[in-house]
Amino acid sequence: MSWLSSVRNALSRVVTTKETPDHLWHKCKGCGQMVFTKELEENLWVCPKCDHHERIGPKRRFAQLFDEGMFELIAAPKVAEDPLRFRDSKRYSDRIKAARTATGEPDALLNARGSIHARTAIVGVQDFAFMGGSMGQAVGEAFVRGVEAAIADRCPYIIVTAAGGARMQEGILSLMQMPRATVAIQMLHDAGLPYVVVLTDPTTGGVTASYAMLGDVQIAEPGALIGFAGARVIENTIREKLPEGFQRAEYLLEHGMIDMVVHRRDLRDRLASTIAYLGGAKAA
Repeated sequence: MSWLSSVRNALSRVVTTKETPDHLWHKCKGCGQMVFTKELEENLWVCPKCDHHERIGPKRRFAQLFDEGMFELIAAPKVAEDPLRFRDSKRYSDRIKAARTATGEPDALLNARGSIHARTAIVGVQDFAFMGGSMGQAVGEAFVRGVEAAIADRCPYIIVTAAGGARMQEGILSLMQMPRATVAIQMLHDAGLPYVVVLTDPTTGGVTASYAMLGDVQIAEPGALIGFAGARVIENTIREKLPEGFQRAEYLLEHGMIDMVVHRRDLRDRLASTIAYLGGAKAA
């Protein structure tokens, strides 16, 4: 045994190592710096060093958007969970169980009812942590359920998107959710009610090709990746180098694809003014 190893072993018997909880620090995905989790939480999960907007789940999002953090969850619809009995390296049913265990949510889209600056709203939030926020039958049905709740309450429907696209394990059944969502949005318009989209990182694939780009107003968080196909796929197809920042929120704003880019700290106020302008009613 070397002298250094002998000293290390001796010190380990004398000095007690103080364990640090795994959740005490968070490594920012933007700048790579370690951020105190409490500080990050107080800053709405936006890095105080580089302003990177971290991905957050539905319940954190609801608490940030609704008045006093108060909201009522709308029951998730029941759908056939594995209609194609799909299996790749794992069974699809096992993947769903693992995602539910990891997130504590029934699927990738949750709806809630509450008020934003005293105006009633139904808000749907996609959870990228649940199988990449992918759109399957459960997500499509939840979207329709959210629209129906908004129509029943005579209030706006706000969707916060975060998805890798359609859920491949459900094949054509996942793609069928695109026209279903489009018809639901038309129902909302026929009722004379606002539909507002908040695009967060990332929003891609079939979600972008359907309800994510059909809002009366399109809002995005800073730096959010928004597009249909991936940048590498596009470059290989057109055989050209894409512009710097292509498919990021700021690029889309500059080129007229979205209406505004709003920092998370300002999002609640901006949504309140938007739905007030579009005709959102005061809460009873």
